[in-house]
Amino acid sequence: MAYKISETECVACGTCQGECPAGAIKEGDVYSIDPNLCLDCGTCAGVCPMGAISPAE
Repeated sequence: MAYKISETECVACGTCQGECPAGAIKEGDVYSIDPNLCLDCGTCAGVCPMGAISPAE
């Protein structure tokens, strides 16, 4: 199961993007995670200062 970034909680700080070992996080006004590249490791969720990243349902 891939992770997802909440559009309402993400402040586009970029912390998660630098920590993703798969390069699955894409930059934008709000960052997004490509589910086809996500390794489901949870590293991004662990470093997000806003708590905006969670497992996709």
